[in-house]
Amino acid sequence: MDLIPRQLESKLRELSTKYPFVTLTGPRQSGKSTLARMAFPDYRVVSLEDLDMRIFAESDPRGFISTYSERVIIDEVQRVPTLLSYLQTFTDQHPLDGRYILTGSQNESLIKAVDQSLAGRTALLYLLPFSEKELFSAHLNSQTVDQQIFEGGYPRLFAKGISPGDFYPSYISTYLERDVRQMSGVGDLDKFSRFVKLCAGRLGCVLNKSSLAIEAGVSVPTADRWLSVLQSSYIIYLLPPYHNSFNKRLIKSPVLYFYDTGLACSLLDILSSQQVENHYLRGHLFENLVINEIYKGYFNKGIKPSLAFWRDSAGQEVDLVDYTGGTLRPYEIKSGATFNPSFFKNLTKWGEMASVDTSERTVVYTGEQSLQTSHGQLLAWRELYH
Repeated sequence: MDLIPRQLESKLRELSTKYPFVTLTGPRQSGKSTLARMAFPDYRVVSLEDLDMRIFAESDPRGFISTYSERVIIDEVQRVPTLLSYLQTFTDQHPLDGRYILTGSQNESLIKAVDQSLAGRTALLYLLPFSEKELFSAHLNSQTVDQQIFEGGYPRLFAKGISPGDFYPSYISTYLERDVRQMSGVGDLDKFSRFVKLCAGRLGCVLNKSSLAIEAGVSVPTADRWLSVLQSSYIIYLLPPYHNSFNKRLIKSPVLYFYDTGLACSLLDILSSQQVENHYLRGHLFENLVINEIYKGYFNKGIKPSLAFWRDSAGQEVDLVDYTGGTLRPYEIKSGATFNPSFFKNLTKWGEMASVDTSERTVVYTGEQSLQTSHGQLLAWRELYH
């Protein structure tokens, strides 16, 4: 099968003409190495997953740089964080834009190393699994919203024709057995595996760390560490509450979501798209899907978005507040397929409090017809990706 073009490629190429380094991070198997090779086919590729190369970079960093001095893709660079200091010194002495393209999966260790050694010298880009817009362009998009939720977006599913039921259990097992062992703060892998499944059961819900810790049989500090591990490896993210209270008491805890709904479905023991249709978390899974696509839309343009939710203690809420660039764009996300004017109820109240014009208020639903109403835009789920 032909490689599926990635929207981020043009931004990656552009930034390579302005910085000596471009760092590409994201979940394991999201396609970072493939994208780097697609964008720079004439670059040499070195993977620090390769034990011989890792030993070379660790034991003789100057010799490594002498051998790989320019136009090089270095995969899994977080494996040898000390190498970055040597790379920084070398590029300062021999400035050249686009000298190195760095990729890495473990966000926390990679970003820490980059911040310490390459601050101001690298552009940082995030690559998540395929967006539906990318799949649509390749004629690989799902026929139904439930299928889309169930399949997720990991490239190998589509490149190799692997079923979600085969792919995700293996991905989860590899993640737990390999990546987690390399991170601090995880001692009992069995308990951690249960913890990850419990997180999936709380998808789309306001996070209660104490309740989660009790059910997982761990302390709250342990739950905190494990949540950090899951965030660092791009399994989950915590959507923060929007800061403006409008003189109301606000919910101050974040909402938990997964970077990929297919992975979340596997953790929930969902075995088919038909099961998604009748699952008690279908509404939250659809919310998760829509918010992921908005994240991907920004990341694929090289923009780190500012997204939040808003909820007060009386239960009034807005599912998503996008305030990237200073403009407020509130969203309500409804899993129903038939339009009901009540979909705009919360947006209307919040929009009036926040002085947001109706043109910036959007309801995304699972129906097929988009409408411009007097209350705001009703957006069919497919239109979000076109």
